[in-house]
Amino acid sequence: MQKNKIYIETYGCQMNLADTEIVLGILQNKGYSVTKEAEDADVVLVNTCSIRDNAEQRIYGRLGNFKNLKNRNPHLVVGILGCMAERLRKDLVEEKSIVDLVVGPDEYRRLPELIDIAYNGDKGIGVKLSKTETYDDLLPYREDGLQAWISVMRGCDKFCTFCVVPFTRGRERSRSLSSIVNEVKQLSERGFKEVTLLGQNVNSYLDDKNDFADLLSACAKVDRMMRIRFTTSHPQDMSDKLLFTIAENSNICNYIHLPVQSGSNRILELMNRTYTIEHYLDLIEKARNIIPAVSFSTDIIAGFPTENYEDHVMTLDIMRTVRYDGAFMFKYSPREGTKAFKMKDDVPEEVKTKRLQEIIDLQQQISYEINQELIGTEETVLVEGKSRKSDNFFAGRTDSNKVVIFPVDDKINDGDYVKVKINKATQATLFGNYSSHTDIKSENLALIA
Repeated sequence: MQKNKIYIETYGCQMNLADTEIVLGILQNKGYSVTKEAEDADVVLVNTCSIRDNAEQRIYGRLGNFKNLKNRNPHLVVGILGCMAERLRKDLVEEKSIVDLVVGPDEYRRLPELIDIAYNGDKGIGVKLSKTETYDDLLPYREDGLQAWISVMRGCDKFCTFCVVPFTRGRERSRSLSSIVNEVKQLSERGFKEVTLLGQNVNSYLDDKNDFADLLSACAKVDRMMRIRFTTSHPQDMSDKLLFTIAENSNICNYIHLPVQSGSNRILELMNRTYTIEHYLDLIEKARNIIPAVSFSTDIIAGFPTENYEDHVMTLDIMRTVRYDGAFMFKYSPREGTKAFKMKDDVPEEVKTKRLQEIIDLQQQISYEINQELIGTEETVLVEGKSRKSDNFFAGRTDSNKVVIFPVDDKINDGDYVKVKINKATQATLFGNYSSHTDIKSENLALIA
């Protein structure tokens, strides 16, 4: 039997991108081929995100486009994967007749079987959550490149009141340390230069007696010319051991994404964030003492239920105090099934919009000021390729995840580490000139006890 062509679109976070690679690995092992054009596909899959309402609305809109494809090709199978599949299975199956396949994040092993069911005219449904599934034994499908994302754990036990993840991805369970290290080794052998370890709350990773600091250290030792990043962290689980591990390994990036969500202790308690602003600021200070070059990014929600102007001002205050290099900033979006959904969404939309804009404006100002301070310095940059806007320029990233643009030079290839002297900066981008090649193995950071 000739297998069919699969087309897949991915929405949402890096975790969804990693899941897409798992899905492609499963299907290719069963003889399916991948196409980059939906018009050429026999099976169209959409890997979805339910974190915010606008993400779901985009996917509903995309289903309308696929309906036109299905009108031209009645045998086309359309499937929804991931968080939205688990959360809205009833709506997708009963209301959206175009959808033939609904598969949650813990049932990807059954995809070949469920696709066959859909081909036979029935609905292929698999949305059970698992307490054990980690896809530990599966090798994701990855095209050659420089950067890879490795899912080291699945689910979350924190139950923040605004978040659907524990309901769409289940409880926490971690992959074995050995399987992750082996995956890093394979990526190194293929020439990858940067790996990001992923988890909904990655620093609560635990395999036997190995915690996340142990995992991070083991991955860093695989290839000292490979940068190691991780996301996302929860302040409750940011240990001293983890901070010292970052400081002791020159190829672990000095960049921590540490969501604060709000500057108000009252709002944090309503969010069930399990820390106070005082504790959070102590963590920031400790990290900067242990890792002098550390930079931070964060998540901020504007307009959480009952948020008043004083709460909002506290959020602006924490931004000024910490001075994040960057932030993901959103208006609160009620998600059905969460505890916050039962709270009254009482902050008017126009107030949410105004507060969000004030947060964005302040973060852009802070990012600009931080980047201006880098003018005249030399930054180590991993060259990722040509700039999107011009083939006359390279683009790359610093250890602190800042984009750097600099002129093309014949001595430079994709994947090189180079020194770039910064001569210009905006709030989002650094610009400079190539100085020399460098070796990140030799860029050891001093451990400050």
